[in-house]
Amino acid sequence: MARDGGGKRVASTDQRGLRPIAAPYLVPGPTGVAVRTRLKHLTSQDEKVLRLVGAHLGSLAATDLKARCADGLDHDSHTWAERKRHLTPECSSRWAGSITKATHDQWALARRGQVAHLRSVEAGIATLRHRLSLPVGTKGTKKRPGGYRSKQEWHAKSRRLATLQERLATVRADFEAGVVRVVRGGKRLARNRHHLDATGLNQSQWRERWQAARWFLQADGESGKRFGNETIRITPQGEVSIKLPAPLAGWANAPHGRYRLSGTAVFAHRGQEWAERVEANRAVAYRVHHDVERGRWYITASWQIPTTPQIPLRALLAQGVIGVDTNADHLAAWRLDTHGNPIGDPRRFDYALSGTASHRDAQVRHALTRLLRWAQSCGVQAIAVEDLDFTDSKSRERHGRRKRFRQVISGMPTARLRARLTSMADATGIAIIAVDAAYTSRWGAQHWQKPTTSKKRQTSGHDAASIAIGRRAQGHPIRRRTAPPRTHRSDGCGPRTVQAEPGARGDEGIRHPGLERAHDARTPTLGERERGGPAHPTPFGVRAGPGAASDVTPAHC
Repeated sequence: MARDGGGKRVASTDQRGLRPIAAPYLVPGPTGVAVRTRLKHLTSQDEKVLRLVGAHLGSLAATDLKARCADGLDHDSHTWAERKRHLTPECSSRWAGSITKATHDQWALARRGQVAHLRSVEAGIATLRHRLSLPVGTKGTKKRPGGYRSKQEWHAKSRRLATLQERLATVRADFEAGVVRVVRGGKRLARNRHHLDATGLNQSQWRERWQAARWFLQADGESGKRFGNETIRITPQGEVSIKLPAPLAGWANAPHGRYRLSGTAVFAHRGQEWAERVEANRAVAYRVHHDVERGRWYITASWQIPTTPQIPLRALLAQGVIGVDTNADHLAAWRLDTHGNPIGDPRRFDYALSGTASHRDAQVRHALTRLLRWAQSCGVQAIAVEDLDFTDSKSRERHGRRKRFRQVISGMPTARLRARLTSMADATGIAIIAVDAAYTSRWGAQHWQKPTTSKKRQTSGHDAASIAIGRRAQGHPIRRRTAPPRTHRSDGCGPRTVQAEPGARGDEGIRHPGLERAHDARTPTLGERERGGPAHPTPFGVRAGPGAASDVTPAHC
């Protein structure tokens, strides 16, 4: 694997030393919707019931996850049914179905993370072996790293290689046996228990967050049932009721073992769409979440939506395209016309990836909102982005001492930004085109940074990369057309003043000798133009002097 000047991934090379460029493709639209709102006006009894239900179902979910991890690769439909039958007496059949489904999703996510970790360790070992095989002080190239700088560093990396080889053997054995390691509540929160001074929490505060993270309060929707969900039900007026598990049926304050909350839930975003689904008894899934830091309760509604039919790529590019270059702290965008030429000035949409996860997500959404509004004002129907993937380039073996560069790569919200952009663009009717990221930064700076720079505008390398991304989405080569030699620009002897013949299609007509416009040529009068010229026509733009021939063929303009 190689990397271009902008730090983007480059795959295997061809005979010319360049990797083949993949064709651009339309990013499929979202298949689901999730909206969240706050549960307001809850009483102390409401919160107590929610805590009891969440803790009880959370313990059942932990037990079920343990059983699923113990099954490993031997899991099948029979073991799934057996686990569900074991959980049903402790809650209900619908709660048991939601718990087992969430368990399968969590196990599959851990399995995918295990595969990614396995590939990362293998890539690190390959890099270490290559660099250790070279003599100390060997310089590297743009495609392959060189040897280590000193014997001390070589010795330290040899020990690092032994550590990674041992780790690889352990991870590979777990993968082949189907063993995954999952922490309900999050590994980071579990580790914070041993570093309470650094987190600013005491033991009781950490315990409250840990318990809330391990609660289970989510239910899958069912089409045809009342209001689309029998377990957690929300009416169009916002009344929320929950089907209590069997051991907690004594807390019911409504018929059929249900508990009705005093608070209400009103969805502002996509509220009309949600209300239509609820009134039509279509499936809607709900998840109740407690924010311990703010002391608030939230509920998230989610449902599936039909996939938006894709428009042909040529039709989407009829009004031009906006190329977007993704960076660690901003989006660089430039609008291109149908011929791949930049129009107007480049745009920059900043975001700060600092603070909490919700703050970072809000920064990304704000930047994408401004980008989509600008795209709508321009009238374009497509935005071109890079198909970035840094999963194999975050290890220290890949970039050695370039710790800052590794931090920049790890901080780029490539997956989150693309998912957000796809979802938000689908609501505005703008398509997203993913292009191969190879060489966009290098070739964009080489061919477009200097030509687009003027006295009033300084084009950055990121702006030039956005032009390269947009041109690749349109199918145009990134490089600009090479200008001919200076003498060939004007036929070597002077400017081209004779235009093409009326019947010529794209080619210049025959140059008649002596028909160029003279410096003292007389301009025909209006009467001569209406009559088609003087009685004895002379070549247009050539002054008839004494002895000039009168049968010279007029020149075509």
